[in-house]
Amino acid sequence: MDKRIRFETKEEANARREREFLELTPHERFMWFLRSFDRPGFTARNKPEDKGNFVIRKKSPTSRAPAGDLDGAAS
Repeated sequence: MDKRIRFETKEEANARREREFLELTPHERFMWFLRSFDRPGFTARNKPEDKGNFVIRKKSPTSRAPAGDLDGAAS
């Protein structure tokens, strides 16, 4: 039987997923959290109001500073 297919109730599936997540190291949990933003279905909200919170933003591969511009400031 294919191990990718499971027949379980929602409660059983949630309990299994929680157990598997808690078995991860703190570093693995953080990396899982960061990767979760790359999953299909995740949509970033429009720019929220600035409340002074610490925000981590992932740069897209196309958003780079112009060549020769090391600090990202325009000359």
